[in-house]
Amino acid sequence: MDFPPNQGLDQDEVTEEVEQVLEENDVVLFMKGTALMPQCGYSRKALGLIDHHRDDYETVDVLESLDEYRTALNEHSGWETIPQTYVDGEFVGGSDILEELEERDELAATLNAE
Repeated sequence: MDFPPNQGLDQDEVTEEVEQVLEENDVVLFMKGTALMPQCGYSRKALGLIDHHRDDYETVDVLESLDEYRTALNEHSGWETIPQTYVDGEFVGGSDILEELEERDELAATLNAE
């Protein structure tokens, strides 16, 4: 069997999915890997911080089409790095921003978890 690289989704599919996920969910974490198996330390850190304050949120694994997700998310955030967290469709930040909000005791309110 031959598995050519980047057999993921095309840009239009990814852009449409990003729009739909942001519209349908209060809190979304675009991450590398899944909630059960994060594939990078930053995604794991973001997941843990959100988990601390919320039970109900959506995660999206961007690894299937990483470049396309970066392009689609950059239109919303101006950032190319993953993970990215959104609340009510608005970009909050990556794991570093979530960590700063947690240190200032502002993350729960930001995530509408209170």
